[in-house]
Amino acid sequence: MADFPLILFTDGAAKGNPGPGGWGAIVVTPEGSVTELGGGSPHTTNNKMELGGAIAALRHVADRPEPVAIYTDSTYLIQGITQWVWGWRKRGWKTAQGTDVLNRDLWEELSALTGARARGSIDWRWVRGHVGTPGNERCDEIAVAFAAQQPPELYDGPLTGYDRPILDVPDDTAVPERRSSSSTPKVAAYSYLSVVGGVPMRHSTWADCEQRVKGQSGARFKKTASADDEAAILRGWGIDPDRL
Repeated sequence: MADFPLILFTDGAAKGNPGPGGWGAIVVTPEGSVTELGGGSPHTTNNKMELGGAIAALRHVADRPEPVAIYTDSTYLIQGITQWVWGWRKRGWKTAQGTDVLNRDLWEELSALTGARARGSIDWRWVRGHVGTPGNERCDEIAVAFAAQQPPELYDGPLTGYDRPILDVPDDTAVPERRSSSSTPKVAAYSYLSVVGGVPMRHSTWADCEQRVKGQSGARFKKTASADDEAAILRGWGIDPDRL
C-alpha cells in the first residue's frame, strides 16, 4: 500500500434546510486504518454540513504529507473549492452578482486547509449519492444520525476489521457538466421517491412527495430520472425495488 493516498469520504445532511443537521467523514490511511468522524448542529443547512464534513476530515489529516483523495456527492463543495473560490476572493468575497458569499467563514477555513497542503496533492472526486458507494452511504448514515441527535458509534481501528468495503469506489468520479438551460431542455422527473418509517413510496409530483416527508424524522426523498435510476436509488437505500 506504499502508493496508497489518504482517502477521505465526507457528507452532510440537514432536515428542513435550515433545520437540525449533521456531517460525517471517514479517513482511510495508507497503513490501513479507518477513522469515522461526525458532528452536528441544531440549526443549520445542508451546504454548511457538507463544508463541515470536508473541513473536519482535512483537519484530521493536517499533519500528514501524503496526497489526498476526497470523495463527496456535493458538486457545490467541489466546484466551490476548485473553481468559484478564486473569483470570490478577487471580488472581496462577493458573488458575480455582487452579493455576499454564503458560508464565507467555512469557505475560508476550507481554503486555508487545502492551501496548506502541497500544490496539486488534493484530488476532489465526485460520487453520486445514494447509489450504494459504501463510503458515501456510511457518511450519510453518520450525518443523518447526528442530525437526529442520535450519534452513532464511530469506528476507529484497522481496515481489516471494518465491516464496509470502503475501497469500493466508482471508476468515473468527474463532476457532471452543468447543462445550459438555453440549449438543453430540462428533463422531466420519472418519479419522486420517499421513505418514511422504512416504507418506500413512489410519487408522480414533488408536491406529493414533499407532503409525505415534511416534518418526518429520518425521512428520505429523491427525484429520479428513469426506471433504472429509481431502482438504483432504492437499492442504495437498502430497499428492494419490487417493494414499490
